[in-house]
Amino acid sequence: MAVYAIGDLQGCYDEFCRLLDKIHFDATQDTLWLVGDLVNRGPKSLETLRMVKALGDSVITVLGNHDLHLLACAEGIKQTKDASMQAILSAADRDDLLSWLRYQPLLHHDARLGYTLVHAGLPPQWDLPIAQACADELQTVLRDDNYHEFLRHMYGDGPTLWSASLTDWSRLRYISNAFTRLRYCDAEGQINLQEKGAPGSQADGLLPWFDVPMRKSRDLKILFGHWSTLTLIKMEAANVFPLDTACVWGLRLTAMRIDVEEEEYYCVECPGAATPGL
Repeated sequence: MAVYAIGDLQGCYDEFCRLLDKIHFDATQDTLWLVGDLVNRGPKSLETLRMVKALGDSVITVLGNHDLHLLACAEGIKQTKDASMQAILSAADRDDLLSWLRYQPLLHHDARLGYTLVHAGLPPQWDLPIAQACADELQTVLRDDNYHEFLRHMYGDGPTLWSASLTDWSRLRYISNAFTRLRYCDAEGQINLQEKGAPGSQADGLLPWFDVPMRKSRDLKILFGHWSTLTLIKMEAANVFPLDTACVWGLRLTAMRIDVEEEEYYCVECPGAATPGL
């Protein structure tokens, strides 16, 4: 029985199938951990979402920012011009797919394997218990019948600094941004959601979230996606494993086997379905 963590799919269904073939994935025995962003930009978001849902208990996926955006589009809160997203919204099984999606977690931790799965990262002020509590808090809201009220208040870059005293929509927006949009922080742990380039391109005073000296999650082995310009930089010393290797932009889709003593990586090349900046 093998366990593989796989980077952002973003509607790249064909590449996902090729990668599963390459690792000889057996849904009756093996398990997939997906870092989220199942949909958007790639050509086959509907097929991807259907396939992941159909895998049932053999897959664990966390929510990414594009997944939350799909839920907001389904509620009419935002609009999308992406044809593959529109295919989901007009599908006969859209309600089943969207209901399944909003019940997915924001964080998955496996003490036996020793890995924690999130989409984007963890703010430096959060240790595992705080992160788990925050994930549970937002998951409860997303699974409630009034989840659309959160989606109406989800968009925005603030607040930028975590405090346990945050309340209401500001608190939930911070939690959502931390789990699904985080890349950079300053040395005090204030998040910056504007900078998106590779480390070294950011403004002075900003650090990748995993390099902030005060980070309380340094003892966790964290699997994450979201940040395609990292492209599988080896960061084992920092206990972080970036898995978004820019499949949708034409690089590769990556699986990392995590149930073995030394991690194994498997990749398939991708033709690219989107153009950066568009």
